Amino acid sequence: MLQLRPRETLDGGHHGWLNARHHFVVAANGNLANRPLGALVVWNDDEIAPGTGFGRHSHADMEIITYVRQGAVTHEDSAGNVGYTVEGDVQVMSAGTGISHSERNRGEVPLKLFQIWLLPGQRGGTPRWESRRFPKTDRAGQLVTLASGDPWDVDALQIRADARVMGATLLAGTTLTHRLGAHRHAYLAPAKGAVFVNGERVVLDDGIAATDEASLTITAEEDAELILVTTS
Repeated sequence: MLQLRPRETLDGGHHGWLNARHHFVVAANGNLANRPLGALVVWNDDEIAPGTGFGRHSHADMEIITYVRQGAVTHEDSAGNVGYTVEGDVQVMSAGTGISHSERNRGEVPLKLFQIWLLPGQRGGTPRWESRRFPKTDRAGQLVTLASGDPWDVDALQIRADARVMGATLLAGTTLTHRLGAHRHAYLAPAKGAVFVNGERVVLDDGIAATDEASLTITAEEDAELILVTTS
């Protein structure tokens, strides 16, 4: 089953320094049709103005993956981590027993992020943060795992959730197919361009949810960059 989530069905809004779109409902008065998919509970598409950002705030028992679409994000947290993650790269934070952090745009262009939240397989654990480079050229025509709860994905950032976060870049007219295991959920959003997913057209700022689909056939209508999350 596929559920297209067009931009106009997403919650969010303009907050001066922040322009946010919520692919998943985060408030009781939001669009309840955009429900979580298994462990995947939040996918926010945020645009943060230069010189601003999220001040220090806290999380616990959540896996938070940040994919930088444009600009660079500066991360600081209560565990002493300080990081700088640029366009195309990924950071992960396992909140564990509790961590406070800030995410700021210290650059001169708007910062665009996908912020993806996953429920961990187990509560607690020592908080941790990590960032890694993922050159877009390595993703040309194929899905590359960026973050994963599978320890065999040694080239990916490790998370504590039964999930995999993948990225690909596709030239116009090219196709890839990704097989999904039984009883798996998937969510895909373009970071650039437009694609067809099992025949459904998904453009920039849209997303598409999949449940109990045997596979996803993804064809680029135009040059595209996409993020795909699969989870139980």
